[in-house]
Amino acid sequence: MAGHAPWIWVPEKDYPDKQKSAYSAMSEKKADAHAVAEFKKEYVFATPVKEVQLSICGDAAFQLYLNGTCVMTGPATVGGDFLGNDEQPDHYYLYRATIPVQGNRLGFFARVQKDPVQICEYSMGHGGLLIKGEALLVDGSRRAFCTDQTWLCRINGAYTEPCRYDGRLLCQEFVLAQQLPDLWQAESAPIPPRTEDTVTFDPMTLAPGEKRTARLPLDKIYAGFLQAVSAGDADIHVQFRELEEKGSEEMLHLIPGESYRGFYLHSAGVMDVEAENRGKKPCQVTLSFVRTHYPVATETPVATSDARINQVLDTCRHTLKYCRQTHHLDSPRHCEPLACTGDYYIESLMTLFSFGDLRLAAFDLMRTARMLERRDGRMFHTTYSLIWVLMLRDVYRMTGDQALLADCAQALRLLLNRFSTYLGENGLIETPPDYMFVDWIYLDGHSLHHPPKALGQSCLNMYYFAALDAAAGVFGYLGKKEDAQQLLEQKEQLRRAILAHLFDKEARAFIAGLNTQTPDELVGFYMPQNTDRRYITKHANILAACFGVCDDDLGRDLIHRIMRDEIAGDIQPYFTHFLLEAVYRLDLRRQYTLPIIERWILPVQECPKGLVEGFVKPEPTYTFDHSHAWGGTPLYSLPRALCGFNILTPGMTDIELCPDLLGLTSARFTLHTPNGPVKIILEEGKPPVITHPDAVNIYCRC
Repeated sequence: MAGHAPWIWVPEKDYPDKQKSAYSAMSEKKADAHAVAEFKKEYVFATPVKEVQLSICGDAAFQLYLNGTCVMTGPATVGGDFLGNDEQPDHYYLYRATIPVQGNRLGFFARVQKDPVQICEYSMGHGGLLIKGEALLVDGSRRAFCTDQTWLCRINGAYTEPCRYDGRLLCQEFVLAQQLPDLWQAESAPIPPRTEDTVTFDPMTLAPGEKRTARLPLDKIYAGFLQAVSAGDADIHVQFRELEEKGSEEMLHLIPGESYRGFYLHSAGVMDVEAENRGKKPCQVTLSFVRTHYPVATETPVATSDARINQVLDTCRHTLKYCRQTHHLDSPRHCEPLACTGDYYIESLMTLFSFGDLRLAAFDLMRTARMLERRDGRMFHTTYSLIWVLMLRDVYRMTGDQALLADCAQALRLLLNRFSTYLGENGLIETPPDYMFVDWIYLDGHSLHHPPKALGQSCLNMYYFAALDAAAGVFGYLGKKEDAQQLLEQKEQLRRAILAHLFDKEARAFIAGLNTQTPDELVGFYMPQNTDRRYITKHANILAACFGVCDDDLGRDLIHRIMRDEIAGDIQPYFTHFLLEAVYRLDLRRQYTLPIIERWILPVQECPKGLVEGFVKPEPTYTFDHSHAWGGTPLYSLPRALCGFNILTPGMTDIELCPDLLGLTSARFTLHTPNGPVKIILEEGKPPVITHPDAVNIYCRC
């Protein structure tokens, strides 16, 4: 259905200053004034409609109503980075959906915010709406329709700026829409639109002139939109908080009988409301929170004999659910762009034992590939660009989607070519643009978000080592044997360089990086000048053990010393994923899996409504969010360790299991495969009970 339907917008002759937009919320490009446009069109048929099949896109954010009900929000973000914020995206994405209908009428109403507001939103530089569809009538016939110059439109001036609304600013009359050149070249998003449900709070009744405050709690921390209805003339200020932090806010003035729906995606565990009746009659105000997330077809818990661990796992799953939006978010409080691949990698693995639908992960990989192609293999977070390679290999192994590998192959080559230019004469990465990101923690006064060379070089080289191995796997799956072999040889060369220059033989541990000076031309905010100190920290040694940079005997020794806290530093929930991976790879799961995961128990008990961003504050003034899925690795790492899971063939048609309760007395969980669920029940003193589809072969080492 995509293709030739015209894009429309409010006519320039009527709204000359409501046309152009910035390319991103972080752009310095000058744009026209903030604007929200409204469009409507009604189609009436002689025969009742069974369903309508739609393709829709709006720039930069839209709400679509059909016969008075909001049926979709969007679009699916094109993705982006913290680089290139003044560059026009190459294209846009549209949604396709089938919506059931009753009656013979299709009444469309769309509201489009032309400006990117949150940093994960992007624009082609102009407001626009495209709708194309077919109505399937009950008699089997079809009727086509699309946006064109017969649609009516206007600017709703009450949306004065982001999160500000004044219903006293009357809307102008509807006029005929203007057709636009196709700037967007919209492609179909390979994911479904988000789903939503509404939590409506008890009405607040205000006497004339009365001002009241109220705290409206939610049972958990959710991502969603504000909705408000007023039966009078009222000022409303809503503060959205996860716990007690400042959070986000919206300020409204509603007139009698008016309803409002916002565009801003909030993360909220509580809504603090201040309302004032500005009229001369009693006024009733009703607020709602519209919870939204990527659709969930199935949701399976991981249940063990330890109630405390179950609470951790449930909180991880809940937080993941609301971080799955039109792309994986780091958190709905931050709403960062498609730049946090380390987060998305862990979230994709968590999905394996919870929701099972990996289309969003695959789409994130594809969009990141387009971003890498535009920037010649460069991403803002240098380590995350390497983690993208690990995610690509692992999502392929989970899905068996060969087309995904082919689609990302060119980006992978560009990335690897770029990293080869960072190598020094010593065989190590020596001249990258930064060593970002290691962990959200400080060490010796240095942020490991963007550390100096002495605290970041080893981790970047370890990730490069792992990426070379993963890339060899990708090209092997694509039948490019010579490419795969060449990458394996490069990996071995890098291993020798790491062992020669980054391994302290006396300490029998890896240093965090060389203390040689960083070239002045590379020094900047995200690449501080190097320190002359030399460090041995947990991070580099965890990665060496995790990725097999060193031999397994040394790897196990490093993990033992890390677990005894004999190697300096601390790690946050995000980086603990790699510690758990190392423990699993080195067959230390019985000894260390539960002790590591138990570190989540207290933070989750303190806030079971959502997953906290970190274990220790990176700096005294920092306030953690509690909707951050990057720390949700227990939802993957624990069931994986319990079942001893390894993928033998891409697409999980052949799986090896080696169950072990790890000291628990029972566990039950589901491993989702493309061919259906594998259900696993473990009970102390009993053989494992494993049920699986016929298309999945299980090789069990019990």
